[in-house]
Amino acid sequence: MTEFKELFKSANWKEEKHMPVIEVPDKVKKGELFDVKVTIGKEVAHPNKTEHHIRWISVYFQPEGGKFPYHIGRAEFNAHGESTEGPDTSTVYTHHQAVLSFKTDKKGTIFASSYCNIHGLWENKKDIEIV
Repeated sequence: MTEFKELFKSANWKEEKHMPVIEVPDKVKKGELFDVKVTIGKEVAHPNKTEHHIRWISVYFQPEGGKFPYHIGRAEFNAHGESTEGPDTSTVYTHHQAVLSFKTDKKGTIFASSYCNIHGLWENKKDIEIV
């Protein structure tokens, strides 16, 4: 039987359109809010059609030495051109990008996961330092 963790895929985001790209400073000030921007398809555009789209992005922070990660937030994308008239008949499309803010006193790792309705689960991570 497959383990849940085995379902997550990872690759070079400059070549793979499904990879969550995490944009955050390498060093952040202790106790001050900072933005975490996660985008899908930064270098290679990901489709955003009724039949092929990103459904959600979720962001976690694992402090160094911490037992469990903190779930920072989640963004869902629910408009992909569908309407009562059929697939891709609407002019409303959400863009697969999330910006979340948080603060911490500890260095650690930011994890981002995303879900493509055709190609499944994807993950990426980025370490941050505290100054």
